[in-house]
Amino acid sequence: MIGGVFGLLWWQGQIQRLAVYVAETREELKKCAWPSWDELKGSTALIMIMIALLGGFVVVVDLLLTQIFFHH
Repeated sequence: MIGGVFGLLWWQGQIQRLAVYVAETREELKKCAWPSWDELKGSTALIMIMIALLGGFVVVVDLLLTQIFFHH
């Protein structure tokens, strides 16, 4: 079954198109400016801090709205 599907895709030229796509994608990724290890650690720390601050804000707003609407 798998061999039949592979043969059909090969006959239609899909395998060749996939190989070209992968090769072109690899070439484009080589052009990207990848961050250094220190930049990556700094960005990760910043994102974690921002998520914690946003989470704290949501908790505070939720508690306030709960007090206003359900315990008033």
